[in-house]
Amino acid sequence: MVKSAYIHIPFCKSKCKYCSFVSYTDCSKNDRDSYIVSLLDEIDYYYKGETLETIYFGGGTPSLLPVDIFKQILNKFSFNADTEITVEINPETVDFSYITSLRNIGVNRVSIGIQSFDDNILKNIGRIHSSKKAIECVNLFKNAGFDNISVDFIYGLPEQTLENFLYDITKAISLNVEHISLYGLKIEEGCSFYKNNPRNLPDDDMQAEMYLAAIQLLESNGFKHYEISNFCRSGKYSHHNLNYWNCGEYYGFGAAAHGYVDGVRYANFFEIQEYKNMYKDKFSKHKLSKKEQLEEMIFLGLRKAAGINYNQINLKFGIDFEKEYESVVQKYLKTGHLKKTDCGCCFSNEGFLLSNIILSDFISL
Repeated sequence: MVKSAYIHIPFCKSKCKYCSFVSYTDCSKNDRDSYIVSLLDEIDYYYKGETLETIYFGGGTPSLLPVDIFKQILNKFSFNADTEITVEINPETVDFSYITSLRNIGVNRVSIGIQSFDDNILKNIGRIHSSKKAIECVNLFKNAGFDNISVDFIYGLPEQTLENFLYDITKAISLNVEHISLYGLKIEEGCSFYKNNPRNLPDDDMQAEMYLAAIQLLESNGFKHYEISNFCRSGKYSHHNLNYWNCGEYYGFGAAAHGYVDGVRYANFFEIQEYKNMYKDKFSKHKLSKKEQLEEMIFLGLRKAAGINYNQINLKFGIDFEKEYESVVQKYLKTGHLKKTDCGCCFSNEGFLLSNIILSDFISL
């Protein structure tokens, strides 16, 4: 059963230097309007009317859209008062009127891309907002009655020190947000930094130190570390992302969006014009084999701090997990990168740092 929908809004005012996501800065109003028409048509074509538990607008910069367009999109879906509806926000693109209008149409969670409170770092990475604007943005959402505010930060940025980063986290805690996401800088093909590698990047050891220090700081201030990069207070998890990590099915609508429906993982066409011409088709589709489903349950499950449940895996796939994966589990229990739980195993904080290496050992069996 499909529980979630992701909607990709690929428009930005400018491209951040670390960003390799599909987004465009040179689209006209006509380009945007025709894109929305195709998006609404795609929803009409594929959506089967399920009552959704989560709806997520990502980008790009979704908060560049007028609120009436969000309303048009939401009107296509069946949801209720408990449905988590998230919009990604750039602090520079919203004011109090816009924020209250979002709340009035049912948006109840926002993810604000702050990345840093250091204005020099923000300028160096191509962000268009200032630290002052970011703080004002959080407070505007709180004043408008939002009680599920997430903020994003990046560590390992050019010129960033451990002290810089911990200041960012301390400041976010003081703003009384409910959710904080921390992402290590990855310079991937397609971003500005890939072509022009920045100087004074913290090395891998410093990135690791930043990550571990942030975990300690957040947990000592009442945040629960529930996934590699995510922390929340008072049970304010990202239910949309938890559906991904629990291998739940979801629609992906819009250019470059990915989805998982009826055991098939798919991706839409990336270029806007291709997407508009072929929204009924998919750039790629792949029916997961049982082995691939098992690997995903391990791979995605271990992203969560709770880890994986052996009995659930055994029942679903008819295996003896502890026997099948004994060599890998024992190897990393001995090194301290895995920990036993009441029902299975999970990463330690140090294990999260080596997650890709450890997961490749599971997948290679």
